[in-house]
Amino acid sequence: MKTFVRPAAVFAMAAWARDGAFPPDVMERLHRLVDVDPALTLTAFDGPDAAAALRDAEILITGWGCPRVDATVLHAAPRLRACVHAAGSVKELLDPVVFQRGLTVSSAAEANAVPVAEYTIAMLVLGAKDALTLARGYGSTGRLPNAPQSRGLLGATVGVVGASRVGRLVLARLQDFGVTRLLHDPTVTPEQAERLGAEAVDLDDLCRRSDLLTVHAPALPETRHLLDDRRLALLPPGAVLINTARGSLVDTDALVRHCAAGRLTAVLDVTDPEPLPPGHPLLRMPNVHVTPHIAGAQGREMRRLGDFATAEIGRLVRGQPLAGSVSADDLALIA
Repeated sequence: MKTFVRPAAVFAMAAWARDGAFPPDVMERLHRLVDVDPALTLTAFDGPDAAAALRDAEILITGWGCPRVDATVLHAAPRLRACVHAAGSVKELLDPVVFQRGLTVSSAAEANAVPVAEYTIAMLVLGAKDALTLARGYGSTGRLPNAPQSRGLLGATVGVVGASRVGRLVLARLQDFGVTRLLHDPTVTPEQAERLGAEAVDLDDLCRRSDLLTVHAPALPETRHLLDDRRLALLPPGAVLINTARGSLVDTDALVRHCAAGRLTAVLDVTDPEPLPPGHPLLRMPNVHVTPHIAGAQGREMRRLGDFATAEIGRLVRGQPLAGSVSADDLALIA
């Protein structure tokens, strides 16, 4: 009988990210697949510990807190054949040389999309009721508001910018809320949008018609300030803007003006710059709610990332197709 030899793997991430993504039961499953030291996690690729670990490593298990993987790292890891990322985007993590050298790359972005979509739905519900803004007012005055009849998600029009993993999950979850779903994504045909339960529209039309707009597009040169002053002005008065994608997609200065005028409410889990400097106008406005980039997996949710990465490594060692495979061409389309 042929003996299964576990490939050598190394963690490269912050210790808190390893502990969150790989609690004991997940770590036990991982250890059946690879030879990995659960106590060692690299947060730098220099020094004797890193050199010794990389020398024999075949699989690099990366996550939040991992240094950039470049040619120097590959030189130190001559046996390395795969990078499995137990987090979201690998866009800023991996130098193009990783793909040029033919390494297999996988990301748990699909697993990380779930909590982002859940956050988005929660903020759509709260935003449609103006709950966060009203809560601030209630706390200072103690008076119940006279809520306009337009509040509430039922019957609203929700514009989704970007049919990314998160965008598609949001569209699917909105099916149960009795809303009209609009989608802008230049890579999606009207027929594909219809299958996602949405009407494909251009971005200007989406802005004009959306009571709530949620952003799920990648940060690319052509998407910088996708929502600029002109498009923000197209949104109806009282519209809610939610951004969990990248801060650069929204023109911050223009958003300040529209929110200061009371035209828009904003829920921002990402900003440009990030973090915003202390005292920034968006941090002081009662109709703007900034959360510190927490929409992705947090706390107990992080085990989803470890579960996905462990299953992916299982597929890798068995020679099966990967569920989270990332190619060099994908980098242009991911956040």
